[in-house]
Order: sequence, then structure tokens, then C-alpha cells
Amino acid sequence: MEMVSKTYINFASVLDSKTRAQNLMTSGMPFIYPHLASMPDAHLGLGAAVGSVIPTIGAIIPAAVGVDIGCGMIAVRTQFSHGDLGELDRKTLRRAIERSIPLSAGNNNTSIVATAAPRIEQLGAEADNAAFDPATYVTKWALQLGTLGSGNHFIEVSVDENDDVWLFLHSGSRGVGNKIAQHHIRVALEQCRKRFIKLPHDDLAYLVEGDPEFQEYIDQLRWAQNFALLNREEMMDRVVACFAAWTGDAVREQERINCHHNYTARERHYGKDVWLSRKGAIEASAGKAGLIPGSMGTASYVVEGLGFAPSLNSAPHGAGREYSRSAARRTFTHEQLRTAMSGIEYRDTAAFIDEIPAAYKDIDVVMADAANMVSIRHTLRQIVNVKGD
Repeated sequence: MEMVSKTYINFASVLDSKTRAQNLMTSGMPFIYPHLASMPDAHLGLGAAVGSVIPTIGAIIPAAVGVDIGCGMIAVRTQFSHGDLGELDRKTLRRAIERSIPLSAGNNNTSIVATAAPRIEQLGAEADNAAFDPATYVTKWALQLGTLGSGNHFIEVSVDENDDVWLFLHSGSRGVGNKIAQHHIRVALEQCRKRFIKLPHDDLAYLVEGDPEFQEYIDQLRWAQNFALLNREEMMDRVVACFAAWTGDAVREQERINCHHNYTARERHYGKDVWLSRKGAIEASAGKAGLIPGSMGTASYVVEGLGFAPSLNSAPHGAGREYSRSAARRTFTHEQLRTAMSGIEYRDTAAFIDEIPAAYKDIDVVMADAANMVSIRHTLRQIVNVKGD
């Protein structure tokens, strides 16, 4: 733990100078209380670094919440052991999941399936209560529920240290959440300009509590967060169905964990109620179950929060990028990706070079840095990986 300034604590043993400078700039905003916490996986981001926990009083920075509102993880522990899978063809399962769930940016469902319908109805009612229409952002938003996206979003079948089989996936609020975020980032900048507020960077534009624009953002933010959570639930239900069809036996869920890592919540820290924005961080309150993925070829973790006050009851959300996507494409090769993914069933394409494990920080170092934040309940290793281009 490094006290960089009165309002900035760094928990990353590996942190580049640009990310440090970005955190220092964000932590200098006048409404930060008590301090910004930089997670072990922190790296450069829009507005604030990814892997930042930002407590604010009387204001929120929309760009410091992130554009994939509510992005997070869901995992299901099944009753199956690795040995139960025998000689079943993993490629068959991967392809079944790829057919069941639309992958990649811009790909939506063609119709609303039975499992999605009640979730969409719930989201419609919540939008009505918040007095906004999601269709003003994305006309066919309902068809995005149950879609994965691209980038570092994934679906995996994994095995833990006890040989138990887990189903695991990562996604968020898709295009509708992105449009909501982008709108309020623009509104925040307009509000700051109207007040003649001089910002250290336009991406740190903020909304002031008590203004109607602030409440509108909070209402739509909460809607998008729930969209993301239900999106993961919908996809997981489809993965469970694919897995059951593949094995020929129903899945009996032993536990299900669903957690955000891009969101804002009202919490109490160091004696005051704050708006706590976790941008690339999970809640790690004492006893709270959480999920920390590695990369597409390294371990992921099921964890339990330790309630570590200096980290603001938070923990990292993954390995964190060490190479930008463009730098990874310049540095690594398709053959290196194949080597890194040895033993894992995945779609073998050069499109995933920017997701090669070597483009990310060492997850073991990240977890060592987070030792005061979480305890490890399970260590997961992939046997099947599904991603969008």
C-alpha cells in the first residue's frame, strides 16, 4: 500500500507512470472523500484509470464510472466434476454456445426468447418508473439482452482445484448502456461549462447532486446496471441449457455469483455517506462473494471480501491490461496465442491476438497485491473459451 497523496492510495505493485498521473489528477478533484484507491490491476482509462475506486460527496463523474455501465461477472458451480465429462467433444459445446448467444459488437438477438421476456418486461417497468425510454438511446434495446459483445468479454467452462466444473462469463450493459453513459458524459461537460468550471481534463466533468441532471443520470445508471446484471443472468441460463444438452444431464446449480465491476453505489466509508464509483473493481465487503478473472488463458478466482477499509471495501476486477490493443497486435503473433491457449478449446483466429494473456498483467501478482482485500475460495482453469471478435 502506497500513500501517494492525501487523497490517493495505490495498491498496484506494477503501475505505469501515465496511469499514476491519471489517478493523481482524478484524486485532486475537490469532492473526493476520503481518497481514491487504485486497484492492483489499474491501467490507463477514459476519465479515470480502469481499476479505480472513487468516493465522492455531492457529485459524480460519469466518465469515471465507465461507458460499459454495470459490466461484471457471473459464475455457476455445477454438480459435475471434470471426470464426468469424459471424452465429450468440447468443440461441440463451444459451437452450441456460439449459436445460442450472439457474439461480437453490434450482434443482437433476432427475437425475444422465453427466458428473456420476463426480464425485458421488468426492465421496461423500471424504465417507466425512472421516466425515460431506453429506445431513445437504442431502438431495439430489448434484443440486446442475452448478448455478449467483444473485447475482453467471454464465456468459459472452467474447473477448480477440487475438479468441480464452473460456468463463467463476463459482460455488461451492451450498446444501450454505452449510449446512456456517453449521453451523460456530454451533459456533465455542458454543465461544467455553464458554471465556468475549469477542469484538469474534460473527461473529469461532473454532475452536481441536487441538480435534475444528476438525478436523471442516477436513475438511468441504475437501470443500465440492472440491465447488465439481467443480461448476464440471461446468457448464463442459455449456457446452462447448452451444457445440459451437451452432457445429457440437467445442471444442478450449487451456487451462482453475479457481481458488477463498473458501477456506482451509495455506501458509507470513513464516517460519511458517499457515492462510490468502482471503475474496474468489485465490492469486497466482509463475507461478500466476488469474481476476479484472469485473461483468456490464465486462472480466474472466486473470492470472498475481507472488508479492507483502505481499499474502500473493494478489490481488483481482473488482470488489467499491460499492452494496449494496438500494441498487443504489434508485439504478439497468432502462433504465440496458440501456444498460450494450449489445452483450451477456443475459436482459433488471429482476431484474438490483442486478448493474448501476455497483453495483461500477471494475475498472480495482482492477487498477491490484493491479499488484504480478498481471500481466495476457488481457483479456476478454463477448458472451453468463447469470445466475440
